[in-house]
Amino acid sequence: MRTGNEPVTARSPLRMRFWLSVWGLLWAVAGTALFALVERPGWAIACGLLGLVVMTDLMIVVHRLHQGPHHQPGPGIPPYEPDHGDGRRRR
Repeated sequence: MRTGNEPVTARSPLRMRFWLSVWGLLWAVAGTALFALVERPGWAIACGLLGLVVMTDLMIVVHRLHQGPHHQPGPGIPPYEPDHGDGRRRR
């Protein structure tokens, strides 16, 4: 059931984003180096730019992880107000 307040209470799996960014950064750096070695400058530049995007995302994720749990609600905080079954919200 959609309640309409999801964007306010949305949560992001930051640790998963961190490890996926690290994985992507490793591939982008490896791609840049390998394409530069085989003299494919277009692909090397593309991988280098992708690496910059991934590095930016990684810095944002690390910053948000360092902000602490007040920016990452735990599993005890529901992402929406529970449905009480009578078609109206309890106040």
